[in-house]
Amino acid sequence: MYLVVGLGNPEKKYFNTFHNMGFMVVDRLVEKLGVSFTKGECRAVTAHAKVNGEKVIVAKPVTYMNLSGEAVQELCHKYKIEKGKLIVAYDDIDITIGKLRIRVNGSAGTHNGMKNIVQMLSTDDFPRVRVGIGKETPMPLIEYVLSQVTDDDHKALDTVLDQAAQALYDFVHGDPIDHVMQKYNIR
Repeated sequence: MYLVVGLGNPEKKYFNTFHNMGFMVVDRLVEKLGVSFTKGECRAVTAHAKVNGEKVIVAKPVTYMNLSGEAVQELCHKYKIEKGKLIVAYDDIDITIGKLRIRVNGSAGTHNGMKNIVQMLSTDDFPRVRVGIGKETPMPLIEYVLSQVTDDDHKALDTVLDQAAQALYDFVHGDPIDHVMQKYNIR
């Protein structure tokens, strides 16, 4: 069983913000899987699919970004998610806008949602898909990540969101994470 989590903030005013890249990625993934977000559980909205006979749960926490770990921990416990079967998609300010980086594990960096997940799970040993949103801006970080994505930025992000969703799709179809990394971590 796989658990795929996209990070974001649940209120409508945040839907088109840089901090909701994780939600945007998993929205595209559920389209590819032919399912939709229909269930509320464990402080998240979830979509359930079967891939090659294995259950896949795609989740968007409704706890707000900084408490994402609460929902992730509850889902991992409820579904007894095994090591290597959890993957998280989120925005990363330290990666140039429009770039994609996939990692097997690692620190949460400056991302508060990831910090909370690492804290709640007591490990940073799970794969993640990071969508770059970094660019020069005079805005303070919190204002920038919660600002609306412009049409020009959408052009830069559209391809990477599709690539991120495809990487998750490949992962839940059984591609080992190192193969997914080799395919999508193009410099």
